[in-house]
Amino acid sequence: MPPIKPTIPMDVLEKIDIRIGTITEVGDVAGSKKLVRLHVDFGDYTRQIVAGLKEERPDLTALIGLQTVFVVNLEPRTIMGALSEGMLFDAGYADGLTPVFLLPERPVPNGMRAA
Repeated sequence: MPPIKPTIPMDVLEKIDIRIGTITEVGDVAGSKKLVRLHVDFGDYTRQIVAGLKEERPDLTALIGLQTVFVVNLEPRTIMGALSEGMLFDAGYADGLTPVFLLPERPVPNGMRAA
């Protein structure tokens, strides 16, 4: 495994808004071999989040209904013509492994914050 990243002050961590959301829809990003659009329910609002999942998952429709972890306070950006309003928070990709979602152990309210 890679070494641990340098330490950061607690106030930096407190700026990151990590929340649980349910994937309600998965769509294609035109012209991309990797990217998909996720529509995610966060309770009081929904967001579109673009993620590179096409090559990792044989059945993208299996993601619909899953609750997982997202960063919701990143600046929106357009990726290959698709607006992304956050980031899927998964594990494995940075280590060269097939990524896995981080799932709550039981259903929780959409929009619940991770500490």
